[in-house]
Amino acid sequence: MIRRLLASLLLVLALPALAQSPAPPTAPAPVAVARPRVQLLTSYGPIVVELEPALAPKTVANFLGYVQRGHYAGTIFHRVISGFMVQGGGLLENMEEKPTGEAVLNEAPQAFKGGLKNTRGTIAMARTALPHSAMAQFYLNLVDNVALDHRDMSTEGYGYCVFGRVVEGMDVVDRIARVKTEWRRGMGDVPQFAVRLKEATLLPAP
Repeated sequence: MIRRLLASLLLVLALPALAQSPAPPTAPAPVAVARPRVQLLTSYGPIVVELEPALAPKTVANFLGYVQRGHYAGTIFHRVISGFMVQGGGLLENMEEKPTGEAVLNEAPQAFKGGLKNTRGTIAMARTALPHSAMAQFYLNLVDNVALDHRDMSTEGYGYCVFGRVVEGMDVVDRIARVKTEWRRGMGDVPQFAVRLKEATLLPAP
């Protein structure tokens, strides 16, 4: 009888101690990275792209730098290939190239791993045959262009970095894609009549 009473007393004394023990620490909630939106005001209407800084931070920062410096105002979409893509952001209407800054690191491997692919409606950096040569020019995919995606770390397989997508104005992109093109100053697929990029504006956060 005495043993049972002592056991009950020990259990009662232990309960407050259990109740007061600190809860195990919880992992901090992941911080959401804002996705900035940029409006590209073209002579065919506005296009809004949403960017992915979490997956392509250097590429997004590079693009936004050109936006904020007003670089894109007065440039044209100088390369339009129906069933492929439309490219712009680097040439003036007289086909002269606008001065740019340094080339940006090609983040295609990590962007592709994160799910950013050259699918219809995405925006990606244009470049030369050298993987890390992108500066200001970009293109908008008209279809799924698997051949432009990252495959490996070779020069041929490095891929083109996607850094966002069109969220408004894909109908404008499609209208641009239907313009007639010609050869001009040694370049093919140049619109016969200029498709102007009047300005690029960073939109306020919602």
